[in-house]
This record gives sequence, structure tokens and C-alpha cells, in this order.
Amino acid sequence: MGAEWHGDGLDVAGAEFGLWVRDVDYMAGWREAREAADQLNLAFLGAEFEPSELRAVAATAEDGRGLVRLVGTPGAVIRLALLLEERAEGSGGAA
Repeated sequence: MGAEWHGDGLDVAGAEFGLWVRDVDYMAGWREAREAADQLNLAFLGAEFEPSELRAVAATAEDGRGLVRLVGTPGAVIRLALLLEERAEGSGGAA
């Protein structure tokens, strides 16, 4: 899976294209995304997903907004989709 799978570093969407903008506070967005990703990762652990198969990763958009990306194996993502579908059906479609 590589080091990126477990990487917790700052990830800016589009950074590989040189889209860093002067005076944009990427760290504030990333910190907010990191908190959300940590909470989601705890929920994944509670649902018995291993970090090596499903993980939320903090990132930022080009404008500094926080993003949370889902990284997972196809099997784990399908399992997550099934869990969400079951939840939606059990609550009449409302999450």
C-alpha cells in the first residue's frame, strides 16, 4: 500500500500542479479536516475496519478549505456502502 497510506502529512489537492496560492492558510483547513478524519477513523475502527483497508485522510483544496478523503480497498469500500445502505433502509432513508 505504500507510505502514503499511513501518511498524516499536509495534502493539498492539486499541489502536484503548483497550485499553492500565496497568503492562503492551508494549515487551518488541514487542521479542521484532520479533526474530522480522526473522528471518522475512530468510527471505522468501531465498525471493525482496519486502517490498512479503510482510512480517512485530511487534505486541503486549492483555496485552503479542508477536505477529507476516503482511501480504501475496493472490498472495504463496498462493505462500507452496504453498511450505509442498511442504515438508510432501516431509518426510512434518513441518516
